Amino acid sequence: MIVEPSTLQIVWFCLIAVLWIGFLVLEGFDYGVAMLIPILGRNDKERRVLINSIGPVWDGNEVWLLTAGGATFAAFPSWYATLFSALYLPLFLILIALIVRGLAFEYRAKRPEQAWKNRWDWGACIGSFVVSLVFGVGFANFVKGMPVQVAEGRQGVHVFSGGFWSLFSPFALLGGVVLVVLFLFHGAIFVALKSRGEIHQRATSFAKRVGLVAIVGGGVWLLWSNLAYGIGVAGWILMVVAAAGLVFAWYTVRQDADGWAFVGTAVAIAVIAIDIFVGMYPDLGFDNSAAQSPLNIVTASASPMTLGIMTWVAVVFVPVVLAYQAWSYWVFRRRLSTGNIPDDVSAAH
Repeated sequence: MIVEPSTLQIVWFCLIAVLWIGFLVLEGFDYGVAMLIPILGRNDKERRVLINSIGPVWDGNEVWLLTAGGATFAAFPSWYATLFSALYLPLFLILIALIVRGLAFEYRAKRPEQAWKNRWDWGACIGSFVVSLVFGVGFANFVKGMPVQVAEGRQGVHVFSGGFWSLFSPFALLGGVVLVVLFLFHGAIFVALKSRGEIHQRATSFAKRVGLVAIVGGGVWLLWSNLAYGIGVAGWILMVVAAAGLVFAWYTVRQDADGWAFVGTAVAIAVIAIDIFVGMYPDLGFDNSAAQSPLNIVTASASPMTLGIMTWVAVVFVPVVLAYQAWSYWVFRRRLSTGNIPDDVSAAH
């Protein structure tokens, strides 16, 4: 007997999708910027321009990830529990990378030695790379469908049955590489949008080159996804829109229209995420073919009362958070250059 999902279950699945889309679009560019710190920054002041371009917003962007995880735990506890049992090691790796990345931004200026700063710059770069790669592999596995079955002797409890190494199929690995490249493209355009002088020129030049890789790699992965795991006509339409966004971004960055280029990469990332979440409905990215009872939006859901309370909390607080984040972007909207960076003064005492 198939039970239709309730309105609140559908609403919260959509809200979680929106939170992940916000995370990928907003954290996407600051992961990209962090990966570019040792590449585009030729000296300490140039690297500080890159760091300062995301300094006021990077930790606020992390809130989207925390909120998405918290909403998943509260609205669909069985989804959350099964994901953590299946992806414990990858999620632990993400946690370590996020800690290293955060420490890099906070501790870089604590000592004056350049070697100290260089180590933290590479920490921010590698941490951002690891998070991007692992998330790309993870979302590609959601597209494939992660096999689950009911745990022996525990009715209603599902466990991942695919094995750790099954997560690293060629399709999933390509998904990880593509997300890294997309974030590099997105981040390079953001640096071009937020900077002046040599940093701006260097970022624009890098965006022109990496944009071609993003278009080709993203096109191959999207085509593979639709041919092997497609969702029908909607998937092909979303693929065309995402590809058009990447091409538009590459064309406009060549015309020095940085703002429009940023819109192009943001749209492309958002549309790819929409495509993934549409494919995840209603089975939440799981393959239930070997399970005696399915794990889906209905069976993984919290109680109607819990969903109702969460909805009222979201109605009150989400507009406040969005308004604050929009205000912070507006306040720190101006472009930067090395001329805006004062001489280094170590924070250490």
